[in-house]
Amino acid sequence: MSLYDLTATTLDGKPRPLSIYQGKVTLVVNTASECGFTPQYTGLEALHAELANRGLVVLGFPSNDFGGQEPGSSQEIAVFCTARYKITFPLFEKVVIRGEGQSPVYRFLTAAHGEPKWNFHKYLVGRDGAVRAAFSSRVSPNAPELRQAIDEALGAPLSPRATGG
Repeated sequence: MSLYDLTATTLDGKPRPLSIYQGKVTLVVNTASECGFTPQYTGLEALHAELANRGLVVLGFPSNDFGGQEPGSSQEIAVFCTARYKITFPLFEKVVIRGEGQSPVYRFLTAAHGEPKWNFHKYLVGRDGAVRAAFSSRVSPNAPELRQAIDEALGAPLSPRATGG
């Protein structure tokens, strides 16, 4: 099982097979519009813009699991992220990231790396679809330890599975 075997629903209500990101390094983040960590959107967008040509994609999964800090509809989330933070990385429908009703994406991510403790928890997934590391909300998108892990993942060769072999 790999992240790229799953499908998630985009903010505009369309299913998107995550296999379209196969062969890329993926940073999956549970987001919220009314959180003290919400300004991390700026750093996440900067990472996405800077490293997309090297194979990084950031995927945002809004969640209302922590303090009700993502109360908006998909449309409200899209407008907020676009207008306030100029987000261009893919955003998905609001999901449950822990406990009962947990989304399949988060069931996969948390299996070996634990559930997020708050919004803006980050999972780094390698080109092969396996989770390489997890970072707490307090680790900002420009934190040296996150950047180092991303650089290492981007430098890792593709596995035969990731290249279809």
